[in-house]
Amino acid sequence: MRLDDFDRDINVEDQRGQSFGGGGGGGLLLGLLPLVGSRFGCGGIVVLLIVFAVFGGLGNLGGLLSGGGTGSAPHTQVSRGNAPAGAGAGGGAAAACSVDAVTRATCNAFSSAENTWEQLFAQSGAPFQAPKLVFYSGRGQSGCGAAMSAMGPFYCPSDQGIYIDTGFFNELEQRFRAAGDFAQYYVMAHEFGHHIQTLTGTSDQVRRLQARASEAEGNALSVRLELQADCYAGVWAAQNRNRMDPGDVAEGMRAAEAIGDDTLQREATGRVAPESFTHGTSAQRQTWLQRGLQSGDPAVCDTFSGAI
Repeated sequence: MRLDDFDRDINVEDQRGQSFGGGGGGGLLLGLLPLVGSRFGCGGIVVLLIVFAVFGGLGNLGGLLSGGGTGSAPHTQVSRGNAPAGAGAGGGAAAACSVDAVTRATCNAFSSAENTWEQLFAQSGAPFQAPKLVFYSGRGQSGCGAAMSAMGPFYCPSDQGIYIDTGFFNELEQRFRAAGDFAQYYVMAHEFGHHIQTLTGTSDQVRRLQARASEAEGNALSVRLELQADCYAGVWAAQNRNRMDPGDVAEGMRAAEAIGDDTLQREATGRVAPESFTHGTSAQRQTWLQRGLQSGDPAVCDTFSGAI
C-alpha cells in the first residue's frame, strides 16, 4: 500500500529509551493479571496462565489478544526518549517517526487513518478528536497502566492513545506468518477503530453492559466490539483503495486469520473454548474486515445487531 509521508502535526510521543522498572517472567505475569482480569474476567486469566506455561513466557502474544482496553489508571506523563523536549506534535513527530523504517511506516498509517476518519466525521457533521500515537520499547506507561511488549499494540481510552511496540510487527511476520506492509497497516487501523468507538460512545455503552453481564455475555460483547474495529479497519482501507497494491487484501486476510481466537487457542493449548473468545474467530475477523473493505461505509459495521 502506497501511503503518503505522515503529517508533521500528528500527535506522537516516544517513550523508547526510558526506564519504567524491570521485571520479566513472574513479574510480568503478575503485572498483566489485573489488566487481563478487568477486561476478560477469570476465564481470561486462566487462558493467560495456560499460554504463559505453554510458551515459557508471553513474548508478544498478548498483543494479538489486546483490544480497546478498559483500564482507567492515572496517566503518568513521561519524557519522550530520543525526541526533543516538548515533542508530541509537529517537529517532535518528525523525530519520533524517523527512527527506522517500521516506525515511519507506522506513522504513515496512523496519519492516513487520522485524515480519513476526520473527513468521514466531517461528512456526517460529527466532531472529531484525533488520538495520539505512543511508541515504547519493552515497557512503557499508558493512561490505562503499564504498557508491556507482551500486550502488543493496544488502545487506551483513558488517554486516547494508541500504544505500539514496533517489535510486534516482527512477531506478526515471523511467528504468525502474516507478512507485508498491509498486515501492519491493518493492525494500526484496527486500533484506530477502537478510538472511533470511543468517539461514538460505543465503547462506553459496551462497558456499561459488561458491568451487568455474566462472564460469557461480557466476552460476547467484547467479540462484537473487536469485530467492529476490524470492520472499521476495512473502511479505512476502502477509503484509500487507490493506494492499495495487488496482494494487499490477501495480506490483510492472512493477518486476520492469524489472530483469530480459535487459531490462537488451538496453537497455544491444542483446544478451543468458544465461551472464552473475546475477539472472534479467524473467519469472523476476515468477514468483518472484508465487509468494511467492500463498502467503505462505517454504517455497515454494526456488529451489535443480529448474528456475527
